[in-house]
Amino acid sequence: MRPLRRWLDDTAGGLPATFWYLWAGLLINRAGAFAMLFLSLYLTSARSASEAVAGAVVGAYGAGGAAGVLLGGVLADRWGRRSTLLAAHLVTAALMVALAFSRHLVVIAVLAALVGVVHSMPSPAFVAAIVDVVPEQRRSRAFNLQFWAFNLGMAVASLLAGVLAEASFVALFLVDAAATLLAAVVIAWKVPETLPGRAARRAPILDSSRSTRTETVQDPGDGAPATAAGRGRVGGPVRPGGRSRRPGLHTALTDRVFLVFVGLTFVLAVLTLQTSTIMPLAMRTDGLSPSAYGVVVALGGVLIVLGQLFVPRLIERHRKDHVLAVSTGLLALGFGALAYADDLPVYLGAAVVWTVGSMLAAPPNAQINADLAPPELRARYQSVFYLAFPAASFVAPTLGGVSLQYLGERHWLIVGGLGLLAAAGHLWAGPPRERRVAALRRAAAEHPEPALTGS
Repeated sequence: MRPLRRWLDDTAGGLPATFWYLWAGLLINRAGAFAMLFLSLYLTSARSASEAVAGAVVGAYGAGGAAGVLLGGVLADRWGRRSTLLAAHLVTAALMVALAFSRHLVVIAVLAALVGVVHSMPSPAFVAAIVDVVPEQRRSRAFNLQFWAFNLGMAVASLLAGVLAEASFVALFLVDAAATLLAAVVIAWKVPETLPGRAARRAPILDSSRSTRTETVQDPGDGAPATAAGRGRVGGPVRPGGRSRRPGLHTALTDRVFLVFVGLTFVLAVLTLQTSTIMPLAMRTDGLSPSAYGVVVALGGVLIVLGQLFVPRLIERHRKDHVLAVSTGLLALGFGALAYADDLPVYLGAAVVWTVGSMLAAPPNAQINADLAPPELRARYQSVFYLAFPAASFVAPTLGGVSLQYLGERHWLIVGGLGLLAAAGHLWAGPPRERRVAALRRAAAEHPEPALTGS
């Protein structure tokens, strides 16, 4: 019993109550997130759209998400985490009901783009709220549990959605709307506002732009500004006349080390989105049913539910860039193997490989993202990071639909090659990333953020 208690404490111990309510809201939301997972099949089966048109409509969802994630980050830092979450969930529910009863492809495309906006808005607020309330030494376990909840919900959604899709596509949208409303109720009832107060927002931050002229000392390894010797203060870029430009979204958008990490995350997202955008079309071409697709997606969710809680101990002694390189390589091999898949067992075997890669990537990816963000710009950095996902939601189906239509199974070889290049990229980008994190921690030690328990 003692080893079990130690494992439970290492996995989920010491996390505040607010985190668990956020976790519950995420789990409820994902367990009912049927609609966009099956959107490409809905368009081709129920609306007689071609593969290219279906890819374009799903791409509109991703394009809307690109705007939504930036809007969500700005609102979460200015308006508040809780308010942003509530607004996004309520509007999402209304749009899902509208999608359920829409018949024209143009209307569906417009609604899909709007859903992309509001679907992406909560991501920066969720992560910023977690970072607000969870102490730094426990954030890795919090992010691991967040990823676990996301995939537990996806496993439930995939199993139920495969059955519902064969009975009624309208039900997919209505159940999605109901689950989103329930998640909003949990947040409204139990999650307080976690946005740090004015005193915390006035605390000095580390501006990461390489174009700054501030009271900083440049790290010769990667250009990241560090605290000035003897001053312990850093500021924003200096404007003509000696006034500093107020840090904002532009700070994250000009942070080169951070943007390299975001670019590699974009490739990771393009790979993982193959399961919900291109793989169902490939499986249909191979004569497999929607329920077979649901089984493949559910297998990944089940593997994550059973194994994700053991990942932190498995990777804790290894460098984050090495773990990300291995995980991205596994994703590349898993999806590349689909070039030779013709029946369900091969799809299931490939799913095991790419799921292990996703499991290994989740904790270090989230931890690096949190570590690179200055406290005052926490949600804005999250929004730029999460921009990779709606961007991938546009690129993966839009280019993937055309690629699958004209290249056939060679599409998967291209996807695999892209993943192997990203694996090499993590090894190249890892050292400067670690130097940036060290600089931020030095600045945080000199100007600690006010504690927030959120319990």
